[in-house]
Amino acid sequence: MSDSLRDQLLKSGLVQKLKSEAKPVARPAPGSNRAFTKHPSGPPSRPQQGARQQQAPRPQQAARPAGVDEADLARAYALRARQEREERERQQREAERAAREKKERKQKLATLLDGKALNSPDADLPRHFPHGNKIRRIYCTAEQLARLNRGELAVVQLSGRYLLVEQVVAERAKSIQEDALVLLCDPNAPPEDDVPADLVW
Repeated sequence: MSDSLRDQLLKSGLVQKLKSEAKPVARPAPGSNRAFTKHPSGPPSRPQQGARQQQAPRPQQAARPAGVDEADLARAYALRARQEREERERQQREAERAAREKKERKQKLATLLDGKALNSPDADLPRHFPHGNKIRRIYCTAEQLARLNRGELAVVQLSGRYLLVEQVVAERAKSIQEDALVLLCDPNAPPEDDVPADLVW
């Protein structure tokens, strides 16, 4: 561009206007810690260098009750363990005592009934009776059946066997073990369902 043309442009103010429009954008000096600002049409601004990121709060531990420490908890656990052990020992002693008493009753019952059973190998008349939710039977002679229905004889159980014994023996067996007595008729009791006691069935 010639000097004359430049002069003309300066005079007209056109060159001054073009210079003001082409003014460069100021850049931050190197090493500056200023954060980048978000340009309306550009990518999001980056965080400021050297700034500490905020950490998520840590969950707080469950607070213990006031006045409770490790020693108190240890004593409580020890006390509970001792109580549970004593309860197990008590139940075991109770079971052993019940088993021992049952064995003793069985021995006494066997001693009482030794040699007193009246079961006859010649018996051929069945006498039915309910026991253990089932109908059981014992074989008698004609005389034994009549006495059994009159209540003079009775039926007791020992080790799964049904024994025919005298009424007084049956009463003593019942005093030793309640469920040992299986059948003892009362001759004065009204017949059940109008079925006579001496009916053979």
